Order: sequence, then C-alpha cells, then structure tokens
Amino acid sequence: MNFKRIGQLFLITTLIFVLAACGSTSEGADSDSSSDESKDSKGTITIGQINWPENIAVTNLWKTILEDKGYNVEFKLLEMGPQMAALASGDLDIAPEIWLPVQDKSYYEQFKDQANFFEEPWYENGRVGLAVPTYMEDINSIEDLNENKDKFNGEIIGFESGAGTMLVTQDVIDEYGLEYELTASSTAAMISSIKKAVKDEEPIVAPLWKPHYIFSEVDLKFLEDPKKTFGEVEKIYMATRDEFDTDHEKVSKWLTNFKLSDEQLGDLMINIQESEDNPIEGAQKWVEENQDVIDKWMK
Repeated sequence: MNFKRIGQLFLITTLIFVLAACGSTSEGADSDSSSDESKDSKGTITIGQINWPENIAVTNLWKTILEDKGYNVEFKLLEMGPQMAALASGDLDIAPEIWLPVQDKSYYEQFKDQANFFEEPWYENGRVGLAVPTYMEDINSIEDLNENKDKFNGEIIGFESGAGTMLVTQDVIDEYGLEYELTASSTAAMISSIKKAVKDEEPIVAPLWKPHYIFSEVDLKFLEDPKKTFGEVEKIYMATRDEFDTDHEKVSKWLTNFKLSDEQLGDLMINIQESEDNPIEGAQKWVEENQDVIDKWMK
C-alpha cells in the first residue's frame, strides 16, 4: 500500500473542501448576491425610529428594501435627542429624519462633527408651524393667539418633548411673547386630541408638520408666522454614524440616492396607515408597486 500517495490524496481532498467552504462564505458585507445567504449574513443595520407617520413609513420602507438584499434590520425606538446621541456614539447606524434648516438645527450643530449628515435631502417640501382647525376663521396668525388665550385655555398641545419642532415651538412662544404653556405628550395623543376637537368643533392649537396624513383627515390650517421663527420650507435629510459609509458602502450609496416626491411619500404613508397593525405589509406593497423608483436608488 502506497501510504505516501494516500496521504497526498487526503491532503488534496481536504484542500478542496476548505476552498469550497471559503468560497461559499467569502461574500463581502455589501455583496448583492443574497439568493443563497441567510438574512443576517451581511450583518445587522440599526435604524432609529420615532412614532411620526412619515418616519414609520420610511423606516419600514428601508427595512423591506434592505432585508430583501440580505441584511438584518433592527429598529431602535428613540426620541430625537437620544437618537442623535446614539448615532454620534456609534450605537445607531442610521437616523433617517433630520429636518433642516430650522427644526433640528440644534442637533445638527451639536453632532455634525460626530456623525455623517447627508448633503442632499430625501424630501424637499416640508413645512412646520402651529395649526388650528379651519373653522376658527378669526385666528389666522400666531399673533392672534394671545387675544384668544381663553379659547385655548392657554395651552398648545404638543408631542414628544425632545423633538426639534417642540424646541422651536418653545422659541416661538418666547419670540411672540405667548402666554401659553406647551404641553408635551406623544404624537398619537396629540393627533387624538386634534381629531376629537375637530369632531366637537372645539378650539385647539398644535405644532404640526407636512407631510402628515392628519391634513387629509381633518381640515386644518397653519397660522401665519410673520417672524419666520418656524422657518419656511424645511428639507428632510438622512444621517449615519461615523464610518458607516466604509462599513456598508453600497447601503450608504443607496441612501444617498434616496428621494421621495410629495405623491410618492403620500402614497407610502397611506399604505402604512392602511396596514397600521403591521406597517411592514404597507411598505412591502409600496415596494412592489414602485420597483422602478427603487431601482433608481440602487444604482
């Protein structure tokens, strides 16, 4: 028996198995080939999420897209301040919704050297301000609020306290000398209060923003802001942690290419709202109906 030859054959066979195993597992973190991979084979990407309609829509949209590409996506439910801090510390990969130049200016100034804020917005037609029901015909400007303080019980119904818009609303109160208290709650509670007030035709004033589905459900109007404290047109940007663009080069490029028009974002939010108990289904439906749009982002 030629033991030397047997040994050589064994060595060659072993090398073949090792090389085959390496070939099956050596796909890079951002490889597009995911047909034979488990969903988490490209790693986990964490996205910050806030309970705002457009935020729920966009985060579920990207979860659908990225998981289809072989990534595992996890949401971290964080208000704006903690979300920015987590991004800066590297504990969060993506913060999808930064409103500039006014609403999130304080967070941008604080964290611009510790995270990557995208240069181009993914949405360009945002608006923020104090809103009241349209049946309040005599109240059309922020300057009308003090003389009607009793109607509103001196209260502006707000949402999460750490949101940039809540910080700006406090600036508005100071700038206009409003004798009002800004009440923090949650977005869901604020929207419920608005719907109830409109149903009963009662006064209510709240800081709101567009895009938001509430404007398609009840008749509201923004109050004029002569001092432009809320700003004018707001744009929405992405931000990622430092070195995310090198760790996930392709994903970073896809996010850079991401753009939504008024109609596209509106349709996405409607799909999400119709699938409120399982928003990922609404996102999946939108993806199926808009694959041509998504293909442009993935170049």
